[in-house]
Amino acid sequence: MTTQPLRPTVAPAQPGEEKVDPEQLRRATLASSVGSALEYYDFYIYGLASALIFSPLFFSPLGATGGLIASFATFGVGFAARPFGGLIFGYIGDRFGRKQVLLLTIGLMGTASFAIGLLPTYKQAGMLGAVLLVILRILQGLGAGAEQAGATTLISEVAPRKRRGFFAALPFVGIQVGTLLGAGTFALLGLANPEVLEGWLWRVPFLASAVLIAVAVYIRLKLKETPVFQELEKHENVNKNPLGVLWRTSKKNVLIGIGLRMGENGNSSIYSTLLVAFLAAEGGAFHGDKFVGPAGLLIAAGFSAVMVVTFGALSDRVGRVKVYRYGALFQLLFAFPAFYLVSLGNVTLVWLVMSVGIALGVQSMLGPQCALLPELFGSTHRFTGVAMSREISAVFAGGLAPIVGVALLAATNYSWMVLACYSLLLAGISFATTFVTPETVGRDLNLVQDAS
Repeated sequence: MTTQPLRPTVAPAQPGEEKVDPEQLRRATLASSVGSALEYYDFYIYGLASALIFSPLFFSPLGATGGLIASFATFGVGFAARPFGGLIFGYIGDRFGRKQVLLLTIGLMGTASFAIGLLPTYKQAGMLGAVLLVILRILQGLGAGAEQAGATTLISEVAPRKRRGFFAALPFVGIQVGTLLGAGTFALLGLANPEVLEGWLWRVPFLASAVLIAVAVYIRLKLKETPVFQELEKHENVNKNPLGVLWRTSKKNVLIGIGLRMGENGNSSIYSTLLVAFLAAEGGAFHGDKFVGPAGLLIAAGFSAVMVVTFGALSDRVGRVKVYRYGALFQLLFAFPAFYLVSLGNVTLVWLVMSVGIALGVQSMLGPQCALLPELFGSTHRFTGVAMSREISAVFAGGLAPIVGVALLAATNYSWMVLACYSLLLAGISFATTFVTPETVGRDLNLVQDAS
């Protein structure tokens, strides 16, 4: 197939002529949702395990604080691997089709998660377990680096244009399902005898991921390729070097995508890992209680499942950028009162803060983002563009937040001000980015040019 010159458009649909295959839309939504559930189940069980249990299991010679930092470093390694996964699988998705990637990523992520449940601990094999943990976390990160990019690209290219925000947000209900499964599992594990938990029970959540893998692979085998990619193939516009096109034409929009993600992904990481570690700290307001944080995430996930779709649908009506901007502003203004309330040691206040921060603050950005990121990029390099935007930002926002945050918390005797300042900074970056972001609602995704 030829790649140059690129045709300016691929037969844009006329008003009232848009045709959507309801069966394909249903399958795409289900396939993306199950994949999102697996990714965020993995994300939360690994993040919670890093905050609550990996330190004594794999890094006991480093002491409590050193072990926690090392544990979060393995968490961050997965984020560092994600851009490489986005690059590799983004190329495959733009070159050979969206469906192929979704099968590859789910298999890689799920297999790595399952294998973590089989690892030897420090008592059993010394540092070998820690080394293997890092390797498996890298493999997990490579798969996750394209999973969400694939989900958003797939559903956006299948959904009806006027309701793209709503449908693109639906798979992200899977994120909340994964959160419910992951946080719920650890909330229950937190009630177990510590010796049993550190002996064998911690392995169960990782081994259980095999069920989600099997379901996801079965569903994705029945998927069809998206109409947009079919049109690219039909008109011989499939590009052999999507990364090259991205580098030449899309640097600005990649930077916009990164900026938008800082407040959403960064605050998600702060609430789901760093705050959990803060709450579980010995000598803190909750005296090392490992139940409060996972239980709060469980409650927040229930509200978030509704709110992510609500904000996605709202962006169809009033615009992606407007919803995103006010969501970032809310998160920014909420930072200091939120984490002050957390520091008071009242469980109900903690759960209220986590629910508001995640269900309103984070989801008000994630909802419109589901359709916004695919709409920023042209059809020939969309998968690569979305993957690079998501995963480069994930390194700085999601991966570094726990490591830097724990170091700062330790240096300040676990001051709530660290959490507040970090949350405010990341939300402020996204808020500022919305003022240079083009409005993309209703954009024709057959266009090969980027939004401007």
